[in-house]
Amino acid sequence: MDGKNLFETATTYRLIRLEYGLGLVIAAVFFLLHIDEVRWLPAIGLFVYIDLIGYLPGAIAYHRSTSKRIHRGYYVAYNVMHSLVTQTLVVLAWIWLWGPEWALLVVPIHLFGDRALFGNFLKPFALSFEPVAHPAYARFTDQLAAPGR
Repeated sequence: MDGKNLFETATTYRLIRLEYGLGLVIAAVFFLLHIDEVRWLPAIGLFVYIDLIGYLPGAIAYHRSTSKRIHRGYYVAYNVMHSLVTQTLVVLAWIWLWGPEWALLVVPIHLFGDRALFGNFLKPFALSFEPVAHPAYARFTDQLAAPGR
């Protein structure tokens, strides 16, 4: 991908997921090395609040919708809550208010896990809230992979 071609091939997508996978492993190793120092209530809360606010409302709306079209606000909520920028600000605010702690590692574990393990990145308005191949993208990737290009 570059500034003029805003798409990923299957290979570049896997490589990006691999990069997040490395971040996931690093965060998880530090978390496990200090597991006896983790405060579990904040760790669990920080891990689940991202999806409680950012994913579950949209997923419920999507699965209840007969057309599978849902309000853009669900996409915004997902993208804000799953943004590394937003969550970095949350972690910095936590550190400022209560100090640093190992439980904060669940935030990158959640975000890196979503990207590395499940392939979930930020959601564009033009696509389904849940992963479904867009017909135009399927045609595009078929053309891009066609021999003789």
